[in-house]
Amino acid sequence: MNSRRSPPSCDPQSLEKAALHYLERFAASRQSVVRVLMRRIERAVRAGVLERAEGAARVAAVVDLLAARGLLDDRRFAEGRVRSLVARGRSAATIRNTLREKGVARDQVDQAMERLGEDLPQPEMAAAINLARRRKLGPYRPATERAARRAKDLGILARAGFGRTIALRILDAESVAALEASRDEIV
Repeated sequence: MNSRRSPPSCDPQSLEKAALHYLERFAASRQSVVRVLMRRIERAVRAGVLERAEGAARVAAVVDLLAARGLLDDRRFAEGRVRSLVARGRSAATIRNTLREKGVARDQVDQAMERLGEDLPQPEMAAAINLARRRKLGPYRPATERAARRAKDLGILARAGFGRTIALRILDAESVAALEASRDEIV
């Protein structure tokens, strides 16, 4: 029995089907879909059934078609991903890097961050509070452990990309209620 798989079909219909299957499972940027489809093309190129340039042209055509149908929209992807990452406690710098790695253009990342700022006056503070809640830092930690774990908590916030001012506001908050109340205050 031959353990090698046959090369994947790389006709436009198969590429579109593969892209749609990927988009059913994941929110994705245009560049993410291109990467997925190009891996398929590379397998066909290695098998000798397709030229790389022709495959790349097919991928570009499929991605353009999906974008024209509204199934691929980097702006919408960036906005959703920004909200998701803030909720998970990611800093603005981390969010920007994550989206750039996904192939989202810098101006679209900036616009998504600005839109978040319109809805959430202090997205960086909100993200830091979300991280503190998830990791049980500062006021989310039992009062008996706060002083002993302060340096470690500060390090966690710093490694997550939050500035010292925000980190200290979190760690110095008297209670969870006080911290939540300060969420929208200007730093």
